[in-house]
Amino acid sequence: MAAGSIVHQANEDQTGSSMMAWRVHEFGPPDVMRFERVQLPGPGPGEVLVKVAAAGVGPWDGWIRAGKSALPQPLPLTPGSDLSGEIVAVGPEVSDLRVGDQIYGVTNTRFTGAYAEYALASAAMVSSKPTSLTYTEAAAVPVVAVTAWQALFDQAQLKPGQTVLIHGAAGNVGAYAVQLASRAGLRTIATAGTDDIPRVRDLGANTVIDYRTQRFEKEVKDADAVIDLVGGETQERSFQVLRRGGKLISAVSRPDQHRAQSHGVEAAFFLVNVTSQYLAKIADLVDGGKLRTFVGAVLPFADAREAHFMLERLRPQPKGKIVLTVGPDHPGNGSQSRFPPPARPDPGGTDK
Repeated sequence: MAAGSIVHQANEDQTGSSMMAWRVHEFGPPDVMRFERVQLPGPGPGEVLVKVAAAGVGPWDGWIRAGKSALPQPLPLTPGSDLSGEIVAVGPEVSDLRVGDQIYGVTNTRFTGAYAEYALASAAMVSSKPTSLTYTEAAAVPVVAVTAWQALFDQAQLKPGQTVLIHGAAGNVGAYAVQLASRAGLRTIATAGTDDIPRVRDLGANTVIDYRTQRFEKEVKDADAVIDLVGGETQERSFQVLRRGGKLISAVSRPDQHRAQSHGVEAAFFLVNVTSQYLAKIADLVDGGKLRTFVGAVLPFADAREAHFMLERLRPQPKGKIVLTVGPDHPGNGSQSRFPPPARPDPGGTDK
């Protein structure tokens, strides 16, 4: 059946249908989120309609809800970017995805729409779900894993044998960055809290510095790059550990360009660009057993507001990604072993 016929049939079947979604009508704290019945959307050009099985929860969801997004966010909106699920309809100009495909990825460039029973997603921002992961695990991966990849290889342009310092190595982006850096043959130095040092070392870091008891600038010299996933004072102190011509790459805040010039280094802030190509690379690594995933808390779809209380640290914040289960999950091959044991919240700085 042609894609246009599939769209027509799907839209015909769903005419007048509705779904449950979380909605934000005014910016503010988690209390502004409302669980509402809304019209089921239909896919436009380049879009697919996904029956959502799970939606990842990230700090950017909280920023968008609070009106602090770096992007324009017209109201009302449905929060959520990371998702996994099954395609139920495809729009025009979509040639490589089909109804029934199990996918994971991101909804759109505004990072909205995933906290819903059905979500529209850009076909260019989703890919086949890693077969070894459950839907719940897969929803924890896209933004943070692609951020780590792009920081190391697109922004810092690191090569085997070079030295990288990764701040916030026990956080959601940091854990992927350490694994990817180690796999790429980089000399990997990481900062983490005392309790997380064994885990970060197990992920592949050559050296782990306890940020609570050590000054990393006394331990590291002439690094080729710093991946900043913490910001603030940590970012400011990082300039002095770089060699001249080195790079400071931040995924959290814009570095001081005057400070960068005085140290003879490059410094940049970047926003992740999640595409099908990056997601396919990540999925291959996961299915090949070369990249571990981390889920810290799994909540029912109806508890999305509670997840945002966790983001705001009004509830204990888990180590690992928060995921909302929207639909039935499909276990992978022994994939439950990828869930770490429950961990105490870290009062120190962590990344995304």
